[in-house]
Amino acid sequence: MDRRDFLKQAALAAAASGSVSAAETAPKATNPETLVATLYHSLTEEQRPKVCFPFGHELQSKVDANWFITPHRIERFYTKEQQAMIEEIFRKLHNPDFVGKVMQHMQEDGAGLGNYTIALFGEPAKTGKSKFEFVLTGRHCTVRCDGDSVAGAAFGGPIMYGHQAGPSGNEQPTHPNNVYWYQAVRANEVFQALSGKQREQALLSEAPRPEKASSTVALNTSNFSGIPVADMARDQRELVEKVLADLLLPFRKKDTAEAMQYIRAQGGVSSLHMSFFKSLDIGNDGVWDVWQLESPHMVWYFRGYPHVHTWVNIRA
Repeated sequence: MDRRDFLKQAALAAAASGSVSAAETAPKATNPETLVATLYHSLTEEQRPKVCFPFGHELQSKVDANWFITPHRIERFYTKEQQAMIEEIFRKLHNPDFVGKVMQHMQEDGAGLGNYTIALFGEPAKTGKSKFEFVLTGRHCTVRCDGDSVAGAAFGGPIMYGHQAGPSGNEQPTHPNNVYWYQAVRANEVFQALSGKQREQALLSEAPRPEKASSTVALNTSNFSGIPVADMARDQRELVEKVLADLLLPFRKKDTAEAMQYIRAQGGVSSLHMSFFKSLDIGNDGVWDVWQLESPHMVWYFRGYPHVHTWVNIRA
């Protein structure tokens, strides 16, 4: 059977065992927030203490490039029905036109979703009115589903995505087959459109953000690097808007809409600063592998060395 039928049968099996109500097994219950509640109520008394934590627990807001929020891998700890729900939650957090590429990077980076881990914070109520958050982590992935429980945070808080394309961690200058390199290609179009003086302002020496969890996604309040997008010409700003659209492309509409709501509230792309960095330029080809967009309310830090690591934090 296909994934939808499998998920439906899984839900029906859970209902038969008394772990969820018949209403929760209805086919309409397919948005990720509802699936998180269904998953939570399907957990056994043995499973729940190992993967469930209070809302606001310190693990909830952590983000990193390669970490496991619990030691319990999806394919080993959960039933087949629960695994199907977890995969469906993960898929539905992404743009259906891009999710195939995301699943590709999960396979290449971690040998598949089954080798990743999850945790649940709070208690997802059957009515959907309680605070909760689902967090999935592993190599090159921290992704969240919170049903807007984390106030003022796009994507439910800081996220991380990336990809190592191929067996070698050191990718070639053009990053062949990397599913996220298209974002850097678009950003470099902005750099090429800048004047000589603007390039001097935008291009800095050293990449500014060490990959150390919370410090990588820390928001600045002053002393921004690079060039203010507000100082760019109209056609240059339009290119930055295309960069932002490409950055948001992998994610579902609900989350991208919330992110854009927060960005527009601060002045849109004109509120951002854009920086490129000479260091870590693979092949010394002047196609900058490391760059970022930032404001007092946002950081989107793209590090393409030795392969793609991307860190995101957007707040109201």
